[in-house]
Amino acid sequence: MQFIRHRARRRIVAITVAVATLAAGLGAILPAVAQSAAGCEVDYQVKSEWPGGFVANVEVTNRGEARSGWELKWDFPSGQTVTQAWNADVASSGDTVTAKHASYNKALGADESVAFGFVGSFGEANEAPTSFTLNGTACTLPGGEPTGEPTEDLTAMETVAAMQPGFNLGNSLDAIPDETSWGNYPINQALVQDVKDEGFNSLRLPVTWDEHQGEGPDYAIDPAYLDRVEEVVNWALEADLYVMLDTHHDSWIWLADMKTNREEILARNEALWTAIAERFKDYPDELLFESINEPQFNDTTDAEKYQYLDELNQQFHEVVRGTGGGNADRVLVMPTLHTSGDQTPVDELVSTFTDLNDPNVAATIHFYGYWPFAMNLAGSPTFDQVTKDNITDSFDNVYDAFVANDIPVIIGEYSLLGGNVEGKVERGEILKFLEFAGNYAREKNLTTMLWDCVPGYDRDNLQFRDAEYWGMYQAAWTTRSGVAETDQLFIPKAEPISDTTVTLEPNDLEFEGLRHGDTQLTEGTDYTLSGNELTIKASLLTQLLGDREYGKKADLHADFSAGQPWRISLISYDKPTIANATGAADSFAIPTEWKGDTMKTMQAVYSDDGSNAGPIEWTSWKEWGEGFKPDYAANELDLGSKFFNDVQDDREVKLTLYFWSGATMTYYVTESGGTVTGTTG
Repeated sequence: MQFIRHRARRRIVAITVAVATLAAGLGAILPAVAQSAAGCEVDYQVKSEWPGGFVANVEVTNRGEARSGWELKWDFPSGQTVTQAWNADVASSGDTVTAKHASYNKALGADESVAFGFVGSFGEANEAPTSFTLNGTACTLPGGEPTGEPTEDLTAMETVAAMQPGFNLGNSLDAIPDETSWGNYPINQALVQDVKDEGFNSLRLPVTWDEHQGEGPDYAIDPAYLDRVEEVVNWALEADLYVMLDTHHDSWIWLADMKTNREEILARNEALWTAIAERFKDYPDELLFESINEPQFNDTTDAEKYQYLDELNQQFHEVVRGTGGGNADRVLVMPTLHTSGDQTPVDELVSTFTDLNDPNVAATIHFYGYWPFAMNLAGSPTFDQVTKDNITDSFDNVYDAFVANDIPVIIGEYSLLGGNVEGKVERGEILKFLEFAGNYAREKNLTTMLWDCVPGYDRDNLQFRDAEYWGMYQAAWTTRSGVAETDQLFIPKAEPISDTTVTLEPNDLEFEGLRHGDTQLTEGTDYTLSGNELTIKASLLTQLLGDREYGKKADLHADFSAGQPWRISLISYDKPTIANATGAADSFAIPTEWKGDTMKTMQAVYSDDGSNAGPIEWTSWKEWGEGFKPDYAANELDLGSKFFNDVQDDREVKLTLYFWSGATMTYYVTESGGTVTGTTG
């Protein structure tokens, strides 16, 4: 099947705003910039449109004196909203939109122009705005309604913006050796259509070609396999999705051996991309190619790794462009080393792009969160400032290097790595990560493509298993959500119930109330709010805690003016108790009466000198699920073989157990000849 360039996104709506003259008194509106009685011209173009969304470009020409800063305002006539923008700081208040200069395009000389773009959403209509002001100077629109203009291609930046948000169909065509080898049924058209129905605008299609590529010198791709890949691509395009097609686990199966097998790998890679490019060269530019997934190289220095990746990326570019057709200007996506957002890998890819001098390229990184937080190790169980800084540093790096220079960035795999393991990272901490990272990616104009296997997309029922995770992730596409310091309030069963306070983090939203289920609670009676301090009254807690048996007794929800509500669980608990025990090293567990509490993290040091003990020797804080794992149903805390494999015989280890209620406890273990003795002290 071949596709024509079919999208409504090719329609461009243009408005030209003529020069207007103001009364002399209006010149003092913005004293920080040079004033003029002259106006401006605005070219507003809807360059891409799909059900509920669109990409627009705005070019502003200053017809007055030079300005040291600019601010363009307009009102949307159909209730549209801006969800993402580039080359300007765009904010909305109701229907009014304000676009302000970025740091690098602040100056706007006489008769000079500046352009910016944005992704918007709309309901039933997407009427173009009919009036604008530049620094308070009105720009009038003579000549009636905007008119349609001839079609025009999107830039790479606009293409990638229109792909937000994106979705991976992982562990399928990238599975080894075949599509169903990793437990998924074959991709079908209903699954692809549901991706679109869930609100995604693009599909990343990971494909491992290794088992389906023949021997040299031809390195021919199995035609039946290429047909299968094309079938899925066709389904996605028919569903009005952009598609990003890659070479996936080939990165470590054979491409990683560049140092020892360079000539053969280059020949094989050339044959592979020639076959892919020839098959799809007449496809529309809603199809993008990604050169290599998570590039890595064996037994090499850092300098060699960057050299090999540059060589592979440049070969990919030359091969695809050389096949002509739609490939002559198709957006080609290239990764940093290890798809890292760190500074040096980013700088190296900048160098590659400089050499290529091609406007139709995009960069890609992957982001699964700060490793200690994502895996709950090294004492990082909470979404703290270090974890936030990891997000902002990575996203700032790629924004400054690429986006600010009109090269779009795709976060080709995006999620929290430990988010799919129940209990590994506490639920509220996951939600805070999703809220913050999603919002910051939107601020930096980065397109995110969810790795579907992490949050748990149920392909059998075509829905996300975790509605709360999905809701927070989805909300971040367009807005912020209010959160709080915690989503768990632990109320001691053995003590009288008293008022309990939790600190809200509204993220510039308005708190609109607290509810229990569908019942709106009464401020002053059920709760009070002082600044961001939400105090839940003892009378309400008494009612909801009921019999006060251990465990979660109720959920409250704090509603804000936008985004996902924040859940606050009320938990009845007492401090856990632990007991002495003896058992085999490969299955040892600490007897634990949890009493409604839950495990946060664990520290392990040798009693004699305080040095680190157990797995991951560089830290005393052990990894949830590897160094320790709570079993709440069996009333035990499992340590097991992975812990004692890395503990010295006949040397006592001091364990410090940390619980989400704030409780801490100490326990001592000694292994001798495969038998472990554990004591409370």
